[in-house]
Amino acid sequence: MKQTQLGFTLIELMVTVAIVGILASVAYPSYQDSVMKSRRADAKGVLLGLANAMERRYTETNSYVGAAGTSGTPADTGAPRIFTIPTETTSFYTVTISAATASSYTLSAARTGAQANDKCGSLTLTNTGVKGVTGADTGITAADCW
Repeated sequence: MKQTQLGFTLIELMVTVAIVGILASVAYPSYQDSVMKSRRADAKGVLLGLANAMERRYTETNSYVGAAGTSGTPADTGAPRIFTIPTETTSFYTVTISAATASSYTLSAARTGAQANDKCGSLTLTNTGVKGVTGADTGITAADCW
């Protein structure tokens, strides 16, 4: 009489587990890098949207000063009060304005939380459109991140 095999052997199961482990060890870091890149793209979009709001403010008041601070207490430096930042971005970046003079500003998105290990560091954008990074890994330039 012929006997049929109904299950897997331990060797077959261990080979399958090893293959899945190898695939996961390759795929997970790539996935994490992709997620960080997506969050960075969100922060860049916020900085560009905030720059547009800053230009509208300059058109209305002939000054960038007072765009930061809380409602009713304008300041030259701090969180923007003229632009609403989506919660998806505030979880991973702290966006601030630094309006040193009435005719210039620097916007920055500092990485926080799960994004703290991003290779690009903090993103910056000035009133002249200069895009930069601070605190980036060695060899990383603004062109790599923007």
